[in-house]
Amino acid sequence: MDAIARAVGMVADPAVLATILVSSLFGLFVGFIPGLTATMATALLVPFAMKLDPVAAIAAIVAATAMAIFAGDIPGTLLRLPGTPAAAAYVDQAYRLAKAGRAAEVLGVNVVFSAFGGLIGTTVLVLFAPVLADYALSLSSFEFFWLAVLGLSCAVFVVGENAAKGTASLLFGLLLATVGRDYTSGFPRFTLGAPELLDGVPFVPALIGFFALPEIVRTMRDPDTPAAVPLPRNAGIFSGIPRKLMQWPLNLLRSATLGTVVGALPGAGADIAAWTSYALSRRLTRDPAAWQTDSVEGIVDATSANNASLAGAWIPALVFAIPGDTITAIAIAVLYLKNVTPGPSIFLENAHTLYAVFLCFFLANLLMVPLGWTAIRIAVPILKLPRRLLMAPLLLFACLGAYAVENSLFGIGVMLVAGLIGFWMEENGYPVGPTVLGMVMGRLVEEHLMSSLIRVQGDPLRFFERPIAAALAAFTLLVWLLPLVRMLRRTWARAG
Repeated sequence: MDAIARAVGMVADPAVLATILVSSLFGLFVGFIPGLTATMATALLVPFAMKLDPVAAIAAIVAATAMAIFAGDIPGTLLRLPGTPAAAAYVDQAYRLAKAGRAAEVLGVNVVFSAFGGLIGTTVLVLFAPVLADYALSLSSFEFFWLAVLGLSCAVFVVGENAAKGTASLLFGLLLATVGRDYTSGFPRFTLGAPELLDGVPFVPALIGFFALPEIVRTMRDPDTPAAVPLPRNAGIFSGIPRKLMQWPLNLLRSATLGTVVGALPGAGADIAAWTSYALSRRLTRDPAAWQTDSVEGIVDATSANNASLAGAWIPALVFAIPGDTITAIAIAVLYLKNVTPGPSIFLENAHTLYAVFLCFFLANLLMVPLGWTAIRIAVPILKLPRRLLMAPLLLFACLGAYAVENSLFGIGVMLVAGLIGFWMEENGYPVGPTVLGMVMGRLVEEHLMSSLIRVQGDPLRFFERPIAAALAAFTLLVWLLPLVRMLRRTWARAG
């Protein structure tokens, strides 16, 4: 109770509350600009979060991402351009209903069910994270090594159909993670004589480069945004919402729970949760004809799941220091830089910080309703502006963020190089997400690998001695072999 009381005092600090409000508005802005993502919002916030205390820094990330995921529904409904990948699952249905004069109804469903989904996901996080952490305290470096490898493996196979390119992207991230001093000997590796690289590739500038610059370049090459579907002035965004909450309570609970579970899978995320929940909604609906024509049931399911997944992704991040998605990978890096070590020990050593993070989750989802209503009202005139007009300020914002980390032009250089590499990767079908996960987790994998090898005097068979380590190793090998088995089955099917 002392930790909870201390956490309430930390969140009630006017500076933290102001941070949540400003970050929420920033997340809404980024989210309803088509093409910009919640990950980009997080990346642009990190340099400024570095100047804040740990609770305010994490509160900024939590608030911005929650708002950005919801705000992606606004251009998806009014323009048929999903603001974030999570909104792509139901964009066609939402736009069709909007053209039929139901834009206000669809957006009202988006904001309310997103908030409820986020609250349910946060409740699951609060209930189950401490239980898992209590169990995780008994794990050794062997189990954490296999967990880290499993997280990296799962990250590859959920980002796209081409596992080979996903693997190449992940290996490139792991290569970048080896830059700097060796973990055991301190010997410099791949620094090219640059003292700025002794501590590794600067994470924040590289992050901004990988996620922000490709979107800016791509937007400058695209034509202007088409006109948005008009929103009637007197439209009641929340009219009929109580009836829908009573009509689909099981859908809300099922989809939010599913989204939390999917979010907890390393490498998954809100877009995977939305697609999975949308497909399940179509299969389980009691009225298939209405589902495909005039019902918002599919939107209810998908929008509940994608916001719930944000909280679910924090379960492996807080308990095992393994990111559930790219956003939590960024958050883990911020916690490390703030001298707060995620993992089971955080529940003992920094319980007040943890409870403060939980409270920030609840507060951000509660703020989503009034701020979401405001964003919907002002979105239409902003969406009518050409996106090219917004790119120059965003580029300046990115350069300031890269420079502000260490007050060095080297950071801007790293950002530009990472941006060019990220743009080339995305243009050629290589996902950027695994690269960032590899950068964040590469050091973690190396740390547990070297610690374990020192303990067993180099005997690799000892990695399989403990039952849990053996089970995790078997599951990891199964994930590796699954694409090979599928390829062989397709080959045999064509041959037959």
